[in-house]
Amino acid sequence: QVQLAESGGGSVRPGGSLTLSCAAIGATTTAACMAWFRQAPGSEREGVAAIDEDGETTYTDSVKGRFTISRDNAKNTLTLQMNELKVEDTALYYCATNGKPGACWGPALFASDFGNWGRGTQVTVSS
Repeated sequence: QVQLAESGGGSVRPGGSLTLSCAAIGATTTAACMAWFRQAPGSEREGVAAIDEDGETTYTDSVKGRFTISRDNAKNTLTLQMNELKVEDTALYYCATNGKPGACWGPALFASDFGNWGRGTQVTVSS
């Protein structure tokens, strides 16, 4: 089982930027679909962005134009560049791999479609 370790979270003011990284430890991951999810207190886990094996990306509407997902298969890493952060972006951010076929391209990103999760990294946006 590949272990996932997120890093890069922190506290920033609205309008700031953060870069989240997810390292796959223990084995090479060739998951077709890899994704970032987030969960705010009292809310369900929400799909934020995903990237397939060809580098094609998808984003939830609220982050389009502000967040960029990328992957480096040689380094076994998944990255989420977050710009123009808003208070409503505050959440625990998780990376997820081992997506089911088609997980990247359904009507939404569903947590149940991913079989491997990190423990999360906290992002707090406040003034």
